[in-house]
Amino acid sequence: MDPTKYKSIALDLYPPEADGSSSLLHATKGSLLSPFLFMLYTVYILFSQKHNKIYIGYTSNLIQRFRSHNELSNKGWTIKFRPWVVIYCEYFETKEEAIKREKELKKAKGREWIRQNIKI
Repeated sequence: MDPTKYKSIALDLYPPEADGSSSLLHATKGSLLSPFLFMLYTVYILFSQKHNKIYIGYTSNLIQRFRSHNELSNKGWTIKFRPWVVIYCEYFETKEEAIKREKELKKAKGREWIRQNIKI
């Protein structure tokens, strides 16, 4: 599994700049893009150190989704293994690309790649 073959966009969302703003670091082709021109989809990996579990998902609003996993939701698989931390993200311009990558990471080879390449 080669993550470099995916078109991703890196963002600097946290911590914010001193004035409270966030800045876009770079796009895949090296040109700066405004984050307001398109919606980004994030494939994310959560880790529960307390339970040594990982969770893979995608969203168009990472901050809200993270809060849902850790605080807001009262049902589902992830509530049993709180607290979660985000350990990895990839960004995509389309929902279809994000879903494809999420499915790849959820397969055995994807989970193996996560355990070998992401320090948890």
